[in-house]
Amino acid sequence: MASTLTLIFIALLLVTTLTRLWLGSRQISHVQAHRAQVPAAFADNISLEAHQKAADYSTAKTKLVLVEVVAQAVLLAALTIGGGLQWIDDAWRNILQNHEIIRGALVICSAMLLSSLIDLPFEYYKTFTVDEKFGFNKMTKSMFYGDLIKHSLVGLSLGLPILFAALWLMQSAGAYWWIYLWVVWSLFNIIMLAVYPTFIAPLFNKFTPLADESLKTRIEALLIKCGFKSQGLFVMDGSARSSHGNAYFTGFGSSKRVVFFDTLLSRLNGEEIEAVLAHELGHFKHHHVIKRIVMMFSLSLLGLALLGWLINQTWFYNGLGVTAPSNHMALILFLLVSPVFLFVLRPFMASYSRKNEFEADDYAAKHANANRLVDALVKLYRDNASTLTPDPLHSAFYDSHPPASIRISKLAAYTS
Repeated sequence: MASTLTLIFIALLLVTTLTRLWLGSRQISHVQAHRAQVPAAFADNISLEAHQKAADYSTAKTKLVLVEVVAQAVLLAALTIGGGLQWIDDAWRNILQNHEIIRGALVICSAMLLSSLIDLPFEYYKTFTVDEKFGFNKMTKSMFYGDLIKHSLVGLSLGLPILFAALWLMQSAGAYWWIYLWVVWSLFNIIMLAVYPTFIAPLFNKFTPLADESLKTRIEALLIKCGFKSQGLFVMDGSARSSHGNAYFTGFGSSKRVVFFDTLLSRLNGEEIEAVLAHELGHFKHHHVIKRIVMMFSLSLLGLALLGWLINQTWFYNGLGVTAPSNHMALILFLLVSPVFLFVLRPFMASYSRKNEFEADDYAAKHANANRLVDALVKLYRDNASTLTPDPLHSAFYDSHPPASIRISKLAAYTS
């Protein structure tokens, strides 16, 4: 059974890696093949120069992703069937003979640290080479490393208690430990949704109340019209790190906030901002956030139930390069290999997300000016250098938002 799992894992890792490389190469080829001409629907608003910049930016990002895909696959193979996790476990076992939970936490943290160290050069290169080249990066290197330190400290302060709770429950809560862990994990996520806007997000960005009274009046009228209550309207200093623009809701229950990037406010007029916000309200009205939470909790319950069974299967460990079964090794193995086995679900999740975006656009078109939403989207596509001609198959696998041409054509039905 162990050898069978090994072969299945190797086959799936190869298939998923090669599929990702193939999809990326398709994206590059398709974008470059359509680089010479602006799609007719955008010809009046986006210049050939802007269109070519978007094509080259998309190509540069995708090329970087392709290298990262290979690096991640090599690391995963090294940690599992290559015996890396077992080596880490043996090393900590020599240092800590007892204290199973502490040793387990150190093993998991060591494996996650290795994964982070692999990702770091790619993030650095994207920020200071790719984004810098195309005029999007506003970060300094000191800010980059400062954010890295803050993210690490926040991650440790929030993640370690959950990790220790998980390992303790796996050791002490009996055969149904996974149910108790699911409850703890779900409560943690709900609490995080409530406290993130007020206590965590301000560690990385500055949030100030929206000062433009005319815009504030317009937005508050839309919120009342749509029956949305928020803790306030805030502007985030997104320009401190990037010239990309966006707007979003954050929080849960009474802690909900409406947040605008300062870069967004500088590019769109009042009607366009209202239309963008109406789209975000569409997500709220269609209960997309709640549905995603329910989906996440349901999948996590199924995953933990599966882990509750796998934890007692010797072939699960041996087939993935671990010779000394333990609770912490079961947990880290499951976390590492799950994406490989679940890769086939990516296009379905992306399709569901795009369906939500269409629903939000439909809501925005009915509660704001659909023409102004089109104008806003075109400006955002142009200013964020979003490609107008993605490869259809690559988009189907990865894109959480519909391709620009399809999205605009659907909105055009409301403007005709």
